[in-house]
Amino acid sequence: MNDHLAQRRLGRTGIVVPAVGVGCWAIGGPAENLGMPMGWSTADDDASAAGLRKAYELGARLFDTADVYGHGRSERLLGHLVSEVPRESLTLTSKVGYFAGTAEHGYHPGHMRRQLEQSLDNLRTDYLDVYFLHHPDFGPDDRWLHGAVEAMRSFRSQGLIRAVGMRGPHRYAPERLQVTGDRTDKIERFGRIFGQIQPEVLAVRDNLLTPASRLTGILELAAEHDCGVLFNKPLSQGLLTAATTSGRERNFGPGDHRSRKRWFTPDAKSIINQGIRDLQQVIGDDPTYLVAVALWACLTRFDDAAVLAGFTTADQVEQNLAALRMRPDDTHIAVARSIMSGVQQQLDGTGEVFVDEHR
Repeated sequence: MNDHLAQRRLGRTGIVVPAVGVGCWAIGGPAENLGMPMGWSTADDDASAAGLRKAYELGARLFDTADVYGHGRSERLLGHLVSEVPRESLTLTSKVGYFAGTAEHGYHPGHMRRQLEQSLDNLRTDYLDVYFLHHPDFGPDDRWLHGAVEAMRSFRSQGLIRAVGMRGPHRYAPERLQVTGDRTDKIERFGRIFGQIQPEVLAVRDNLLTPASRLTGILELAAEHDCGVLFNKPLSQGLLTAATTSGRERNFGPGDHRSRKRWFTPDAKSIINQGIRDLQQVIGDDPTYLVAVALWACLTRFDDAAVLAGFTTADQVEQNLAALRMRPDDTHIAVARSIMSGVQQQLDGTGEVFVDEHR
């Protein structure tokens, strides 16, 4: 493992990883699930494979994927890397629940076992380091919750997984199409099922466009229970990089979730890009340092946390890992949070009619 990369311990799991891991959603390519686009149309398998190898070469050891990312495509691409390097050098995480296939529910225990077995085959390994429950919908009256928890504990006792993971408060994807300004139900539900699942690792969305209030209580709960934390979407899926300010509009093809997300519309991106330009007036225009500010803004929130940065090219991987070595000045992080908080408030006041989940 590269000694120059800052290391983090994921709570009571004892797993130690470089502070920046590799998110593998985007390399799954375009996909449809639950009647909506849920993939990325800009992926290329050759570029993805090159990016994964570059990440390992530069010291990345944490790789995060899910069964639904390209319906196995992401896992299979990552599996090629797994077959080429010592398995014990890697920390692999995957998720279950969003793809139900022909099962009655994504958390049917038998379906979960079959999906885990398929994920292990795809990844060319006989165990996962962390296996996440991918969403909080356990059916009417939480019909499938107890069975899902028991399945996870069974997987762990059998050595198929090392730790159980759970996502932080968020809405099940189909519910995001509904307009709501009330997060009370989401937070209350998270706290309630946390006690039943007893996760060892939490996956929590955070970036410079995330209001601090959205993390209230979550990190305290993680600390109280010695949970590791993986922050996802630290670059708001590319919106917080200097590359987005070029003025070139990208068209998203079929199966790309960004086509239904309001923060990828021209008006929203214009607001975000102006915020980035304002921030660059303070921190300079080095694009890697901008990424460093964004990543470390997450990492400074919690000691036992790593961030998961996605990619579609090897150059992006190289920039993300270079940014990890550039510990920004605390004043720059504070300024970034202040400026981008104002941007987030502008975005929330644009009057859009559906909910965005990039924050």
